[in-house]
Amino acid sequence: MKSLLYQLTATLCFFTRLPLWRIITVPKEYYERVVPYWPIAGWVTGGAMALTCLATWSLPVNLTTLLCLVVRCLLTGGLHEDGFADFCDGFGGGCSRERILEIMKDSHIGAYGVLGLIFYFSLQIGTIGYILTQTHLYTAMCLMVSADTISKFLSSFIVYFLPYARTEQTAKNRLVYKKPRIHELMVGLLFAILPIMLLAEFGGENVLVPFTCATIGATLCMVTLTTCMKKKINGYTGDCCGATFIITEAFFYLIMTGTLS
Repeated sequence: MKSLLYQLTATLCFFTRLPLWRIITVPKEYYERVVPYWPIAGWVTGGAMALTCLATWSLPVNLTTLLCLVVRCLLTGGLHEDGFADFCDGFGGGCSRERILEIMKDSHIGAYGVLGLIFYFSLQIGTIGYILTQTHLYTAMCLMVSADTISKFLSSFIVYFLPYARTEQTAKNRLVYKKPRIHELMVGLLFAILPIMLLAEFGGENVLVPFTCATIGATLCMVTLTTCMKKKINGYTGDCCGATFIITEAFFYLIMTGTLS
C-alpha cells in the first residue's frame, strides 16, 4: 500500500500541479516509473475538463471548449503543451540528431513552436466544439475523460518502444524513465479503459463506432510518431512524450469529429 501511495503521488505530482509533494516525500525511483501510470493522471486532467464542461454547458460552445482546455493547462502547468512546442521547434528546425536535441533543450520558443500551438488549439476548439454540438452533456463529459486517458495510455508506449535519447546528466529534469513492467502496463490499461465503460453506459450506441475509429486512428498516430522519432533521434525525450500525447489526442478528436459528421 505504501508503494502504491508513493507511485500515485509521484504520478500526480509529475503530471499536474497538485501540491501533494508538500504532504508526502516520494523517493526518486518512483518518478522514474511515472509514464506507464500516465492514464491515472488522465482521470484528473480529463475529469477537470469534464467538470468544466458541466459548469459551462450553457455558454457558447467554443467558449466552453476553450475554458475546458484552459482549465487543463492550468492544472498541468502547460507541461504537455510546452513539450509539444519544443518538439515542433526541434523536429521542424533541426537537420541532425544533435541539432534537434539541442533545439528541444532550449527554453526559448521558436516559430515552429508558436505555429504548432496555434494550429493545435485551433484544431481542438473546432473538433471538441463540434462534438459538443452533436452529443449530450454526459456523453461529452465521458468522451473528454476517455480521450485524455486513452491518449495518455498510448503515449506511454513511447518508453517501451524507444530508448531515452539523452543521458541522465543532460536530461532537462535529471530523470530517465524506466521501461514499463507488465503489471505497470496493465494498471495503465485498466485506468484507460474504465472511462470507455462509462461511455458505453452513458454515451449511447451512436458514439461507439466513431469512438472505436478514433482509438484506432490515435494508435496508428502514436506508431507513426515513434517511428519518426526513431529515425530522427533514435530515441525519445520528455518533450517527445508530451508531444505524443498532444498530437495523439488531437488526432483522436479529429477522427471522432469526422465520423460523427
